[in-house]
Amino acid sequence: MTTVFDIAIIGAGFAGLTAAQQLKQAGYSVIVLEKSRGVGGRCATRRVSDIYVDHGVRYLAATGEHTQNLIAQLTATKVLQLWTDKIYGFKDHQLQQVQPQPCYIAPSGMNSVGKELAVGLEVWFNRRVQRLTPTENKTWYLSLETTHPTATEKPQEVEAKAVILAIPAPQALLLLEPLTSKLPLDFVEPVRSVEYDPCITVMAGYSESELTLKNFPAKAITFPEHETLAWVGLDSSKRLNPQQAIIVVQSSAKFAEYYLDTTDLQPVGELLLKSVSDSLSLGNAEWMQVHRWRYAFCRKSLSVSCLTTTIPLPLVCCGDWCGGNDNIETALMSGKAAVMFFQD
Repeated sequence: MTTVFDIAIIGAGFAGLTAAQQLKQAGYSVIVLEKSRGVGGRCATRRVSDIYVDHGVRYLAATGEHTQNLIAQLTATKVLQLWTDKIYGFKDHQLQQVQPQPCYIAPSGMNSVGKELAVGLEVWFNRRVQRLTPTENKTWYLSLETTHPTATEKPQEVEAKAVILAIPAPQALLLLEPLTSKLPLDFVEPVRSVEYDPCITVMAGYSESELTLKNFPAKAITFPEHETLAWVGLDSSKRLNPQQAIIVVQSSAKFAEYYLDTTDLQPVGELLLKSVSDSLSLGNAEWMQVHRWRYAFCRKSLSVSCLTTTIPLPLVCCGDWCGGNDNIETALMSGKAAVMFFQD
């Protein structure tokens, strides 16, 4: 017999976890469905030979009330600590310090933030929702598929009285479009209008002869006018006892668009590292890994903090694409806005 939850939340990023925590505290039975094997969405950390490397969100900064509160909460519990307040911009072939901004990181990896937000929640990992179907019992039926061959411990279906889609707009659209005839006319169309910039990220480790923590020019460097690069960070400077100098490179949107559907990303990563080497006079990396973010930064968002409808059943869309273009601040705000739908 299928368990019926009050609310099923699709996506364990900042918006989904924020909504889940507040709804659980309000007494709702909540299930979070996540297609990957971890929480936090783009606040992601990869483990490379026992070394933690942040390949998604670079750091947290207090850009608004919600991020300020989160930083205060997680610095008090020592999950976060100040990394640097000096960010440099690479312009006209030289580094120039930009407006100082305190940047906070998690020494054990930025995915620690997602783990803190998920404490106490029921999350089913490696579960991609294939289809949403309204039933005669006034519940949503969610058909699931496993995204990992060993993920067989949970059921392949879920029923819920309400659903929150806390995933990037293009992914939400895949679930909404088959329901177009059942949803209000003004619900799906705004989702179609959302646009994202992609990003290709390279993680690279260097020998002491090529790069050390002391001779790298800065912890965080932006490239506002570069054709290929957007950001380079000395990721190993985030760790308490770094064993090796490691940098993380994030591409420009234009570069990522061009190579987004390339099957073999290793040559693409080598192109990015060559651009870094040419700009910052780095040597050759000992190792390199590449990650593709198809929906890295929301370029065109909605003006509303979430989308809601009760037709045919309670359904909410939220995320960093609702209410602004500040990824983390917007996601937190949108997740809280989704909760208000159930409290009105």
